[in-house]
Amino acid sequence: MSDMLAENGYIAVCPDFYVGKEPWSPSHDWSTFQEWLEDKKPTNINKEVDAVLRFLKEQYGAKHIGVVGFCWGGIATHYLALQYPELKAGVSVYGIIREREDRYELRSPTLFIFGEKDPIIPLDQVSTLEAILKEKCTVDYQVKIFPGQTHGFVHRKREDVNPTDKPSIQTARTDMLNWLDKYM
Repeated sequence: MSDMLAENGYIAVCPDFYVGKEPWSPSHDWSTFQEWLEDKKPTNINKEVDAVLRFLKEQYGAKHIGVVGFCWGGIATHYLALQYPELKAGVSVYGIIREREDRYELRSPTLFIFGEKDPIIPLDQVSTLEAILKEKCTVDYQVKIFPGQTHGFVHRKREDVNPTDKPSIQTARTDMLNWLDKYM
C-alpha cells in the first residue's frame, strides 16, 4: 500500500509503531493475540507520530500531511484524526475507536471504509459511528460500506484476491486516493 501511495505521487512513510517488536502473524496462536496486543495500542503512538511529522516537515518541507491505516492502523488513523488538526486528510480502513467518548469529534477530514461482512467490526458499530458523526462532527467525513466484503479486502495481496472482489478493491483504493487528492 505504501508503494501504491508513492506511485501516486505521495511521500509514503510506514512507521514502526511496534517499536521493533515482532508484528503479529496469522500463524501465531490466536489465543495469545490479546496478550501480544496489550503493549501495542493504536491510541498510544503520539511519540512516534510526532517524530514522523517532524521528519516530514524538516526533511521534506511537507505542509500537506495525511494518514492512511488498515485494521490496527485504521484505529490509529481514527485516533490521529481526533488529535492532530494539522493532518489534512485521513483514511481509516476497517478501523474504529470504540472506547473513547470523543471519538466523533474529528479534527481532520476522514474517510472510513468498511466491509459489509466484517466479523471484527459489525455493521451496527459502523451505523452508530456514522449516525453520531452526522450529529457531532464539524469536519468533512465519509463512511463507506462495501457490500459483500470482509475484513482486509482493500489491502489483499494480488494472489489472495478473488476475481469477484476486484471491483470493490479497486473502488476502495480509488476512493482512498481521491480523498487524499481532495484534501492534500
